[in-house]
Amino acid sequence: MELPIRLSQDSREPIYHQIEHQLKALIAGGHLPAGTSLPSIRALSKDLEISVITIRRAYQNLEIQGFIKTIQGKGTFVAEVNESLKQEVKVSSVKKTIENAVQTALNYHYSIEQIKDIFDQVLDTYRDQEKED
Repeated sequence: MELPIRLSQDSREPIYHQIEHQLKALIAGGHLPAGTSLPSIRALSKDLEISVITIRRAYQNLEIQGFIKTIQGKGTFVAEVNESLKQEVKVSSVKKTIENAVQTALNYHYSIEQIKDIFDQVLDTYRDQEKED
């Protein structure tokens, strides 16, 4: 199974955090339901072209947080995650994405008002799409 994980070497966020956050989002969003078999540490390391140690660290952290479970001799699987934790991950993920967008705009020297205007334009586009559906 190939996971849709995209890593950014330019990000200040460590690679293992990027993997953790993306796997959490896939689990919380229902893209990886409970019981889904995950790639082995070695296989994912090869797919993403990063160190086995980095994948191991991400998997260990996810296991400690209750998102995945490892069964000796069988593999690593998505754990049963309660809805409140899934909701917490969703909110955190969306908030982080918006924070990154705001930081990008600030780096381009946009004012808060200009950023609000851009955000409203984007929301209006999605509102229009909802009306059409």
